[in-house]
Amino acid sequence: MNKLSNTGFSRIDANLATILIGACILWFAPSGLKSYGLYVISFWLVMSIAAMGLNLTLGYAGLKSLAQAAFLGIGAYTTALITAKGGIVGPGWSWPLAFVVSGTITFFAGVVLGQTSPAFRWLVGTNNGIGSQGIIIDGTAEQKAAYLPRLATGELIASFALTEPEAGSDAGSLRTSARKDGDHYVLNGTKRYITNAPRAGVFTVFARTDATSKTSAGVTAFLVEAGTPGLSLGPIDRKMGQKGSHTCDVILEDCRVPASAIIGGPAREGLGFKTAMKVLDRGRLHISAVCTGAAERLIRDSLAYAMDRKQFGEPIAEKQLIQAMLADSRTEAFAARCMIEETARRKDAGRNVSIDAASCKMYASEMVGRVADRAVQIHGGAGYIADY
Repeated sequence: MNKLSNTGFSRIDANLATILIGACILWFAPSGLKSYGLYVISFWLVMSIAAMGLNLTLGYAGLKSLAQAAFLGIGAYTTALITAKGGIVGPGWSWPLAFVVSGTITFFAGVVLGQTSPAFRWLVGTNNGIGSQGIIIDGTAEQKAAYLPRLATGELIASFALTEPEAGSDAGSLRTSARKDGDHYVLNGTKRYITNAPRAGVFTVFARTDATSKTSAGVTAFLVEAGTPGLSLGPIDRKMGQKGSHTCDVILEDCRVPASAIIGGPAREGLGFKTAMKVLDRGRLHISAVCTGAAERLIRDSLAYAMDRKQFGEPIAEKQLIQAMLADSRTEAFAARCMIEETARRKDAGRNVSIDAASCKMYASEMVGRVADRAVQIHGGAGYIADY
């Protein structure tokens, strides 16, 4: 096993993912942008060949630094390309916007990211997903121009601040308030378990602008930049797992933001919960795909181990119990994949997929837990060792 695959990242998966992205650009993009798809594919093929040798000499840390530089370069190139094609709010923006929101692309990207380190997935997925989707879906032209280029290059990290100590699944019961004061709003409240918060440069904060409302009505979405007076962070949460994905409380104490910070502008005051639900529909599909990707890698690694590990004179893959666990896992992962693909297609067709997306997330997240349990059993004692 090479050094890179030990980290939870498959070079083959990365190659296929990048070629898929390039192919999608070739298929969906206007003629003026199709050359970029060829650029992505050829760029990655060259980097992949180089990585085969570099991984042996640089190890994972060195190769990771090289990969980060490459991705930043692609991001910068993309931003320049969008600007050259008419500007972030001009004709050139229509294709990137449609591409990012696509449910099918979200699915394929999630499956691939699910086979990498979960901490890496959280940083990328939250930034490109729920952290920025509110701006993409409902933001003003000015908000898109101000934030999306920097989010694309990695200069800025985004965070989605909805959950509170007393508002989890019942997101409509949130207590964070936003009191209007002239042409500003004063925010007070605490958000909990906020992914990327310790590194975020901008937060999508949901606060109640209608104090008389006790439901989801009257909730408004604000863009609050890190460093704004009155915004502070709690200590990084100590979790049982996914320690590389940092979460913490976001504390708002008389935090003043202009009315222009409302996602979609002042006209969308009180419509923040609708924005949150649209964002979460896509986010739930993405999490479902990530779970499916993780399950598929667990199955693949478990099968490889079972073929290699011998007991009683034969590979343990010949044992009926092992075969049954692999069969159950494969069936459940396939069922999740089918659910998510169909829901993604419905989303792309413009249909309401709120219930279906929630169903996908519930099934896929529980499914990957069962698959992981079977994978540990197949690996035996080795299943508790980090090297595996």
